[in-house]
Amino acid sequence: MNHAHGHSHSADPASPRRSLIIALSLAGSILIAEVVGAIWTGSLALLADAGHMAADSIGLVFALTATALAARPANSKRTYGLKRVEVLAALSNGLVVVAIAVSVAIEGVQRLAEPSEVTPGPVMIVAGAGLVANVIALLVLRSGAKQSINLRGAYLEVMGDSLGSVAVIMSAAVIAWTGWVQADAIASLVIAGLILPRAYSLLRDVVRILLEATPKDMDLDQVRHHLEELPGVVSVHDLHAWTITSGLAALTAHVVVTPERFNPEAYHELLDHMGECLSGHFDLKHSTFQIEPAGHTDKAEPHP
Repeated sequence: MNHAHGHSHSADPASPRRSLIIALSLAGSILIAEVVGAIWTGSLALLADAGHMAADSIGLVFALTATALAARPANSKRTYGLKRVEVLAALSNGLVVVAIAVSVAIEGVQRLAEPSEVTPGPVMIVAGAGLVANVIALLVLRSGAKQSINLRGAYLEVMGDSLGSVAVIMSAAVIAWTGWVQADAIASLVIAGLILPRAYSLLRDVVRILLEATPKDMDLDQVRHHLEELPGVVSVHDLHAWTITSGLAALTAHVVVTPERFNPEAYHELLDHMGECLSGHFDLKHSTFQIEPAGHTDKAEPHP
């Protein structure tokens, strides 16, 4: 007989949506300014930063759309609703960032071999304005990035673009003081180098979720140990845990109990104890247990 113990996952989508709208407005404004500035000054570094900002904007659109879809209620066909759309948005985000980084790196290498003239003054002004806007966006997104892989992707993109703006400012300063125009191409390569590790980190976490790996901050051996310490529990098998989307992990387990525990009154109490245990120690709000009497033979294929 299957028994479930858990709580529904709920979150107010208004706050992350508002943060994403603000960040998207800032990113769009910077993008336009940097494209105009890059054409005016001939700066590849500024154009690379504009390309990264375009990736930011696309990623923020993905994230904003995913946040709206994830807020839709579950139904009989989609029992978890559309919450995993956030993960798919993060995947799309990461792939776009990789494409931007590779194209910037290729162009940067070509510019090293064949440098072109750059007007450093306007580059510093545009990049400085971009840096200020990025810092504002980071402050807006910071709190939500701790709870959502969707917002984390947006936050990491804006952080990388902030560092990119610093690289552009520094390259423009070098050109202004020394006339060494290759500094612009080097800055574009630095920006590409800043982008790739962030994309790798994000894509790695997305793949973990899509492969339904055990949540990275959860030790299943500890979970098993805590459950088996409860009075009347003989053993735990078929223990599985996975992440549906950021902040929403799920767990299922077959729990073997003593004969004294295998009666309605006793296992109702046991279900409460197990749910409280997992919620308190592992912040696991969605868990499902199958209670089995000692000596019961599970005909299903065995699992750990």
